Amino acid sequence: MTFGDILNSLLENTGLSQKQLAAELNLAPSTLGHYVRDEREPDYKTLKQIAEYFNVSTDLLLDCHTVKSETYSEAELLRVFRTLSPEHKRIYIEQGKAFGKK
Repeated sequence: MTFGDILNSLLENTGLSQKQLAAELNLAPSTLGHYVRDEREPDYKTLKQIAEYFNVSTDLLLDCHTVKSETYSEAELLRVFRTLSPEHKRIYIEQGKAFGKK
C-alpha cells in the first residue's frame, strides 16, 4: 500500500475529513490532499506528527514491516484496536476470541 492509501484508510476509520486533520496538524488542506493522492510525501517532522496523531508507528504509515512475521493485516488490527474506547477494546478482544474458536 502507498502512504496515501494508508493515510486515507486512517481518515476513513476515524471519520475525520482531510480538512479536519489538516487543521489539527496545522497543515494546508491542499498539502494533506497531495499526501492522500500520493502526489507528495511528508517531511520527517510531519510524518511523525501524523503517526503521533493516529497513535501508529511511522513504519505502519510507510508500509514498512521490520518484524518478518508481522503482516499488514496484523498491523491494521493493532492500528484499529488503538483507536477504540476501553469498552470497545474489550468487545473487540472477545469477538476475536470467538472467531478463533471456530
